[in-house]
Amino acid sequence: MNLLARFARYATLVAAAGMTAGLSAQPIDIRHTAPDNTLVRTTADAHYLLLPVEDDAPDMRIDVLDGGAIVHTCYVRLARHAVDYTVPFDLTPYAGRELLFNVIGEEPLRPHQMEKFVCWKALRTADAFDTANREKYRPVYHHTPLYGWMNDPNGMFWKEGVWHLCFQYNPYGSKWQNMTWGHSVSRDLVHWTQEPSVLAPDGLGSVFSGSAAVDAANTAGFGAGAVVALFTSAGKSQVQSLAYSTDGGATFTRYAANPVIVTEHEARDPKIFWNGRLGKWNLILAHALDREMLIYSSPDLKNWRFESAFGRGYGCQKGVWECPDLFELPVRGTQEKKWVLLCDINPGGPFGGSATQYFIGDFDGHRFVCDAHPDETLWMDYGKDHYAAVTWSDAPDNRRTAIAWMSNREYADAVPTLQFRSANTLPRDLELFRLPDGAQHLAVKPAREAERLRRGKTTLPAAALTASPVVCPLPAEADGVCEIELALDFGRARKINLMLSNEAVERVCMTCDLPDPKKRTFAMYRRQSGATDFGLAFPATTVAPMPGAGNKCTLRLFLDRCPVEVFGANGEFAMTNLLFPASPYTSLTSSAEGGAACLEHLTVYPLGTAE
Repeated sequence: MNLLARFARYATLVAAAGMTAGLSAQPIDIRHTAPDNTLVRTTADAHYLLLPVEDDAPDMRIDVLDGGAIVHTCYVRLARHAVDYTVPFDLTPYAGRELLFNVIGEEPLRPHQMEKFVCWKALRTADAFDTANREKYRPVYHHTPLYGWMNDPNGMFWKEGVWHLCFQYNPYGSKWQNMTWGHSVSRDLVHWTQEPSVLAPDGLGSVFSGSAAVDAANTAGFGAGAVVALFTSAGKSQVQSLAYSTDGGATFTRYAANPVIVTEHEARDPKIFWNGRLGKWNLILAHALDREMLIYSSPDLKNWRFESAFGRGYGCQKGVWECPDLFELPVRGTQEKKWVLLCDINPGGPFGGSATQYFIGDFDGHRFVCDAHPDETLWMDYGKDHYAAVTWSDAPDNRRTAIAWMSNREYADAVPTLQFRSANTLPRDLELFRLPDGAQHLAVKPAREAERLRRGKTTLPAAALTASPVVCPLPAEADGVCEIELALDFGRARKINLMLSNEAVERVCMTCDLPDPKKRTFAMYRRQSGATDFGLAFPATTVAPMPGAGNKCTLRLFLDRCPVEVFGANGEFAMTNLLFPASPYTSLTSSAEGGAACLEHLTVYPLGTAE
């Protein structure tokens, strides 16, 4: 039995045990009215109706009726043969009223087939829903939803000391569906608390990706300091809608005159920002299938004027363009500033599937002009598992901090977790730097707050590296969850090998290659890293250039229960990859090829929980 099958059996047991804590005796009336239709009636006297889910079952549509009117629609993979887990439907908005759940099969069913589904016997009402972690691969210090599916980060803003992170969320299962804006908050970018969701599907469709910003000057008329969100309403077509919050982002009200932007072709993921030089708001929108970005301006966030388009023929054009961002950054060590345009693409990533590219240039509020040749492609991260990267609005001290979805469209819905799917990368601070030849690049560094997770340290003395390995144990008391800093001197070697391994003989091999002083690369191989059989595209090799020259390099590795993130010490490159070992990695081994090298410095910091 493979890892996913074993976990499915385990999840079935905990769904029947722990996830039904606080059960009520509220009666549920179930009537099977047609081969593809079942009616479920209950009175909303409990907090939740717990819906049994089988992850591999087809979606079923549920229309929730209150007094004969549809008040909510969702799609749930109701369990047919076995219950993998349960998800809660919140009954509290309808307290004391009788609700009818009209369950409709989305594909033809044989007579009496639907009434035999195991979900009907497992339906329960409850006053509590247990979100305690039951998964070995849930990260310790990376943001994840308490349960359900998550993808793109959305609506990110800072206000009054709180970092707000919204995200594409399915509260009714661990695969993509029911796109809603989930909502989490943090005061330090490493400890997150999930709050109630802020935007759910409506008559215009699901709530796709978008952004939010603080309207300090009350340009939109919702009040000074109101938080205004722009997002894609995705129904039969994709249009851009507006919502606003007057309670600091806890709840949002939709604008009555939505949509505020309508385009002839598919466009999504609006990113808004105040442009002080222009004295207006700017918005950048992904013209997805045309592989370009559309730029707009507005005095009030409601009435938008199209300014220009950028992107046709630029960078990677192999997939749809999504999740744009546009912001100004300082160039390290100079007084200069340049504009950076982030563009996520799927497929077309450097190693398959989804990834984030970027462009550097100038922007005057009307047009973006790229500095690079159209054929040049720059990648923000060279791993397989970094997508939909966007930055926080209104961060203090002109700080520009980004976060991304840590997965890949090629296998995101098949990774071996069930209670939840997907995590976010560490927040990352951004700036620009120049190489001696004048080439410009984006520097990506872990946010400084990550150092708050450190719980002690172990430092190894300097050591010569040869073909004989130098072994550094990883902190067993933290299940190998740690940060590793190491400084390397190639000496006469042309390759330095690093390997994470465990007692199950699973390994992650990494190499630093120096074929000549001007060409340096970092590679990661995860074919033997643990579970890899859930997706043909998963066991990949990823390779990143290490900008710079010379015989020395410094790395920072962040290891969690499933992801590893590797950074050049000054942000020269980043690589994010998921790993699913049977047991935690217990050691880091270093060796050299082609001559002797030196491990000048190695420090391991056990990292504490973000809970």
